[in-house]
Amino acid sequence: MVLLLTDLTSRTRAAFRARVSGDPTGAPDWVRDIALVGTGPGWFEPDGVVWRVHGDLSTLVGGVAALLGQGAHPLALAGVQRHSAYREDPWKRLAGTARWLVVSTFGSAELAERESARVRGMHRRVRGTTDDGRPYSAGDPDLLRWVHLAFTDAFLAAQAAVGRDMSRFGPRWADAYVGEWARSAQALGATDLPTTEAELAEALAGYAPVLEPVPAGLLAFLSAPPGLSLPERVVYSGFSAGAALLVSPTIAPLAGVPGRSGRGLPGRGQLTVTRLQLGAMNLALGASSPSEQAARWRLGLGPAPAWAD
Repeated sequence: MVLLLTDLTSRTRAAFRARVSGDPTGAPDWVRDIALVGTGPGWFEPDGVVWRVHGDLSTLVGGVAALLGQGAHPLALAGVQRHSAYREDPWKRLAGTARWLVVSTFGSAELAERESARVRGMHRRVRGTTDDGRPYSAGDPDLLRWVHLAFTDAFLAAQAAVGRDMSRFGPRWADAYVGEWARSAQALGATDLPTTEAELAEALAGYAPVLEPVPAGLLAFLSAPPGLSLPERVVYSGFSAGAALLVSPTIAPLAGVPGRSGRGLPGRGQLTVTRLQLGAMNLALGASSPSEQAARWRLGLGPAPAWAD
């Protein structure tokens, strides 16, 4: 029985890592680069607040909430819809986003700069005009700012609601996360970024006049993306239901979800379910991701990753 459970856990871990990384081994070249490129600690303190938030599985829930926010800005949405194949291959899109997130978080400063340059190059090709004549460009500092705000707010809310305990970072950990993570968006060209949780909420609210309802097609897609097995669909439904309770009050009415201001008893119950799901995944996947393991090896803080043996 023990061997059966061990085999099941190993297969679950391998399938999940392959899904989110876009590589059947779970350790694509960019994960290996985290271990091999550069020697310093990178942009963020090892075992600091950014490492803790982005190394937590709560980002899976926060990511869904963040996409709801991105979809409320018509120009940001146009860039995604017209310049990516997210409907045909959503997992490739997920892997691309995960790459930028984890390389910026865990990579050396040299690797993080290189990754930012790669993303800026991609952004230069994402430009056009909406059907009603409004121009958009992924390199627009204001659009970059919006995407950063939506993602930062969602990851912060997810960590606070369903993530691991952050008390060791003190009562101002949320401000520290907002202030430190702004560096990643600045490297892409965003400006005028908030440095505290209160500034983040104010900045989000400032976009209210330009936001629009999230299209029904995107809402349906985010509630049930294609290509999931039955067990994956069950888990994902818990994540999406939890994400609906994390969305900023500025965005929630446009996405047709309760958001953080709509948590009654049923909402609190759903967040408990989502938290338990993440806890079970933590047991199956282990305490840290391949990306964090790679960073620890580079810094002399941990053993060599399995792929380096």
